[in-house]
Amino acid sequence: MNENQTRFIVLDRDGVINEESDDFIKTPDEWIPLPGSLDAISALSHAGFRIAVTTNQSGVGRGLYTLEMLESIHEKMIASIHAAGGEIDGIFFCPHLPDEGCDCRKPKPGMLRQVAMLFDCDPGSIQVIGDSMRDLEAAQSFGAKSILVRTGYGRETEKLLPDNYPVRVFDNLADAASALINGLP
Repeated sequence: MNENQTRFIVLDRDGVINEESDDFIKTPDEWIPLPGSLDAISALSHAGFRIAVTTNQSGVGRGLYTLEMLESIHEKMIASIHAAGGEIDGIFFCPHLPDEGCDCRKPKPGMLRQVAMLFDCDPGSIQVIGDSMRDLEAAQSFGAKSILVRTGYGRETEKLLPDNYPVRVFDNLADAASALINGLP
């Protein structure tokens, strides 16, 4: 990466920033930040990283909540991040059902392509932080680096990793952020 290349972090939402739920996060009240995640985003922002969120939200396609409710959930998330001193440059979501065959639903890299195009960044300058194989596979197929956190589904995902899978693993977003701020390539 050249010195002028923007350092870009792409975060999965559920299980990385906020608590995971098998029943979906359907309202702002159900969106509960994980301990340390908001401060981690703030630290990354202050260290000069640009940050986007990519999230599969098939609950919209399933009729469990509306696009307006998803926007309300994201408004709460952004307000919480701002209150902690952090910034999010963009939120990208896939509302489609798993069998719809779209290009945006992770593990496909469509949302990462959108991030790279909108922010004019090279795939190799992007660090994707997630808690599932979908996140890691999207990063790998796009040419981005990947980090697995053990929050959310991360511990289960870690057990599924093949030997020599190109991913770094941290206990949580705060530990990953600290490593990135301190020069993890």
